[in-house]
Amino acid sequence: MTTVAASGISTTAGALRRLYFARAAFAFVWAGVTFAVAGELNALTTTLFVIYPLVDVAAAVIDARASRASGSPVLLYVNIAVSSLAAAGLAVAGSSGVPAMLRVWGVWAIVAGLVQLVVGVTRRTMGGHWPMIFSGGLSVLAGSSFYAAASATDPVLTNAVGYAIPGAVFFLIAAIRLGRAAPGN
Repeated sequence: MTTVAASGISTTAGALRRLYFARAAFAFVWAGVTFAVAGELNALTTTLFVIYPLVDVAAAVIDARASRASGSPVLLYVNIAVSSLAAAGLAVAGSSGVPAMLRVWGVWAIVAGLVQLVVGVTRRTMGGHWPMIFSGGLSVLAGSSFYAAASATDPVLTNAVGYAIPGAVFFLIAAIRLGRAAPGN
C-alpha cells in the first residue's frame, strides 16, 4: 500500500513538475508581450488578459487529471470554474474600461489565490509546494490591490501584468523542488 501511494505521489510530482515549468515559461512570455501593449486598452490587450485565466483553466484540467491518484481534484474543479468566469468577465470588461478590467482581474486573483493556497497546503507532504502556498497568499494580496487600484484617478493595467512575474518565479521554484519527488530522481 505504501509503495502504491509513493508511486502515485511520484507520478503526480513528475506531471506537476512538467506543468509548472510550462506555466512559468508561459507567464514570463505573457508578461513580456502584454506589458508591451498594456498602455492602451484595446482588443489585443483584452485578448491577452482573457488568455491568462484560460491557460489557468487548461493547467487546472491537466493538474486534475494528473492528481487523481494522489488526492481529490475538487478544488481544481473550483479553479476551472472561477478562471472560466474570469475569462468571460474580462472579455466583457474590456469594453467597459480599465477599472472594470482591474476589478475582474483582482477578484479572480483573490479567489484563484485562495484555491492555490489551499491546494498547496493539501499537497505539502508531496514536497516542493511551499512556493505554491506562498504564491497563493501573495495572489490574494495582489488581487486586493488590483481591485483597490480600479478606484484610482488614472488606473493602469501595467501593474496587473506584473502579477504574472512572481507567479512564474514561484512555479519555476516549485518545479525545481518537485524534481526530488519525480520519477527517476
